[in-house]
Amino acid sequence: MTNIRRRKDGLYLVHLSIHGLVRGFDMELGRDSDTGGQVKYVVELARALGKNPRVARMDLLTRKVLDSKVDNSYGKTIEKLGDKANIVRIECGPKRYLRKEVLWPYLDEFTDKALQYFRRVGMVPDIIHGHYADAGLAGSKLAQHLGVPLIFTGHSLGRIKKQSLLEHGRNEATIESRYNMSTRIEAEEVALGNASLVITSTAQERDEQYKEYENYHPRRMRIIPPGIDLDRFYPYKSDQKKPRIAHELDRFLQKSNKPMVLALSRPDERKNITTLVEAFGESPELREAANLVIIAGNREDIVRMDKGPKRVLTRILMLVDKYDLYGQAAYPKKHAADDVPELYRYAAQRRGVFINPAMTEPFGLTLIEAGATGLPLVATDDGGPREIIGKCANGALIDPLDKEAMVNALLALVRDRENWKKHSRAGIKGVKKYFSWDAHTKTYLREIQKLRPRRKEEEPRLPIIKSKLPVAEKVLITDIDNTLLGDHEGVKDLLDILSSMQEELVFGVATGRSLESTLNILAKENVPVPDILITSVGSEIYYGPNILKDHAWSRHIAYRWKPGAIAEVMKEVPGVKMQAQENQREFKLSYNYTPGKYPGIRYVRRLLRQKDLHAKMIHSHNQFLDFLPVRASKGLAIRYLCMKWGVDLKKVLVAGDSGNDREMLLGSMLGVIVGNYSQELKNMPVTSNVYFASDYYARGIIEGMQYFGFLEEG
Repeated sequence: MTNIRRRKDGLYLVHLSIHGLVRGFDMELGRDSDTGGQVKYVVELARALGKNPRVARMDLLTRKVLDSKVDNSYGKTIEKLGDKANIVRIECGPKRYLRKEVLWPYLDEFTDKALQYFRRVGMVPDIIHGHYADAGLAGSKLAQHLGVPLIFTGHSLGRIKKQSLLEHGRNEATIESRYNMSTRIEAEEVALGNASLVITSTAQERDEQYKEYENYHPRRMRIIPPGIDLDRFYPYKSDQKKPRIAHELDRFLQKSNKPMVLALSRPDERKNITTLVEAFGESPELREAANLVIIAGNREDIVRMDKGPKRVLTRILMLVDKYDLYGQAAYPKKHAADDVPELYRYAAQRRGVFINPAMTEPFGLTLIEAGATGLPLVATDDGGPREIIGKCANGALIDPLDKEAMVNALLALVRDRENWKKHSRAGIKGVKKYFSWDAHTKTYLREIQKLRPRRKEEEPRLPIIKSKLPVAEKVLITDIDNTLLGDHEGVKDLLDILSSMQEELVFGVATGRSLESTLNILAKENVPVPDILITSVGSEIYYGPNILKDHAWSRHIAYRWKPGAIAEVMKEVPGVKMQAQENQREFKLSYNYTPGKYPGIRYVRRLLRQKDLHAKMIHSHNQFLDFLPVRASKGLAIRYLCMKWGVDLKKVLVAGDSGNDREMLLGSMLGVIVGNYSQELKNMPVTSNVYFASDYYARGIIEGMQYFGFLEEG
């Protein structure tokens, strides 16, 4: 790719964490369900990796937010996390802050603008690491574009969340409507299928949670527990001063010197804080022995909060009143990020206990933080807590719905000084040994090294090609059948326009046809050989007029391509028939299918995933089914060309009519859908970059060019 290089003096690492409010200072953890432990994890990981001498540059890409309701720091394009580490904010979708469930339509724009950022930086990342489903999907596309390994960390998995919500009485329709759950789960499947490495925090996460997925392949998974900053989370000292947050707690507590039962989490129903309040309120012994302190995010006005946090916080206040816990329970409205380590130490100074009563807990960073300061733990017998307490031996595991067991575990620590000291010392020692960022980054970089292929010096790419692409003011790429062709007079009018613009415009086609078929049909319609020919649904690229093949593209898309194994699987699928041999290509496997007999894309996709086979499936015109390598498609081919030749995506107009055009019509390029489009494009996301023309075929292309100002000079 022109002007883009790979570093030889260290790794260039790129992490994606798209949703929530991400910044490196005063993190607003608990502000909402999207700004929690993941934000803290990715920021601290980025900072730690940036300090490692083997890393030349570390970029954490997130979404830029310009919204009067949030701090203006989230609109800053670059935020330094250290000499070599940055938060980079990418514009996509509306400028305002959006919850993660509605971000899906804008991820193509995110990936396109991320590609533009890499071109400005002038480097190709050594790896792309996506955090959560949205970044996993975006990361898959970036890894496909750039030909680099993808690492995926799910953090919280959709299938597991869906099961939990169903068990708690939510119906499937409500879950789908609120959480866009099917989209999220499919994004996770795509990320798992594309990932060269999946990082999990615990064995339980690897062996039980990911096992629910079709793309479950444990050999590509590694357990690397998160770390914490031991310069911030260190043991309390006997001479430490009373922290600021303690004065805030004193407003609530009559006897503030009593041991503290401390809970810290978002006000989320899954965190199970209300069961803790009930257990405390119903136990005279625990109320006598300790105070209850609940740090449940930050709030201005509960009435104005989202339904979930509002419901949890309202329930907490009602329980405080029900059990008359005034003077025995504290639940401050606000705290700063810097208050958290001080709060842990203050609780440890009072021989308190940290409790995480969540219904499920994939990991639980707060448990490590609390343990590092000397606070013993009581936590749900699940996932992360099971491994943390198992390694550190610094607390007790409980059934989060067993209030009696919860109370007994807390009393055993706050009443028995020697027992408390034993668990406190064990936690400090265990966290330092198992859960430091230094240990995490060493393991992480060792795993990355296994993913990096030994690279030969790159050969010059197609030196004989004299392409107009680098100097093009405009690029038009159109599908052929039922888009460019279909109206003879319309084709003539479009060709006249292209002839008048030939000095400033590059003309290309992107089609499902083979090269031979493409050249034949264009000659039949008197269409000159285009400057670019993307054929076989994006699996081949040629340059006109001399028909020179881009062999670098072929090498790029060969990744994980096993057409023979796919063909064997397809023998088991009813209602499909392989097309004639002349329609099969090196990187395209083509079938016809019969609606009603063919079981559908989900059935076939599941069969492939279970056998660890990876391919793109493209349906078109309600009868054709094509399999391509995961890195191939019309859209990916166009973006590859733009990256290779330095073309601004905003200068590119694409036109199409069917499902195999969908990917190229999304993102930052200008998309024209001709008036005779097929039903596969009916539900295209409505964005400012996509125009539905009224005219059919070539006249629809002309209409779209007029709409986007493509016919204007300059």
